[in-house]
Amino acid sequence: MAHFAKISDTSKVLSVHNVNDSDCLNADGVEDETVGQQYLEKHNHWPAEKWIQTSYNTSGGTHINGGIALRGNYAGIGYEWDEDNQIFWPKKPFASWVKNTTTASWHSPIGDAPALPEVTLETQATASYYEWNEAGQSWDKTTPTA
Repeated sequence: MAHFAKISDTSKVLSVHNVNDSDCLNADGVEDETVGQQYLEKHNHWPAEKWIQTSYNTSGGTHINGGIALRGNYAGIGYEWDEDNQIFWPKKPFASWVKNTTTASWHSPIGDAPALPEVTLETQATASYYEWNEAGQSWDKTTPTA
């Protein structure tokens, strides 16, 4: 099953459609994105170039089964299509965060949150975690109260 994102004129993902593999095969019997786009245009009355193939198995720039990652992330409704980098981007979590095109993910402007000790069954209820503080541009450690 092939998956295609329907893209708006402002590069937002409007929906994601499944297409039978047989409807994406070229004359040589090879899956071809262009064939799938033409099929979707014919049956959905939306321009072929506004259908972008996406992979259900791709997240964070990695194919979960070890295959070739396709377009950074599986497209979701509301995602942004970045044609220049060929990546589907989820909503930006904070105004200050920046795109990392290698991992197809958003990162804080100061890097990842600091590491925490391993959580065990005994410590999970009171385990600390870090939350992004947009106003302070920092990772703030938070410990739940029991």
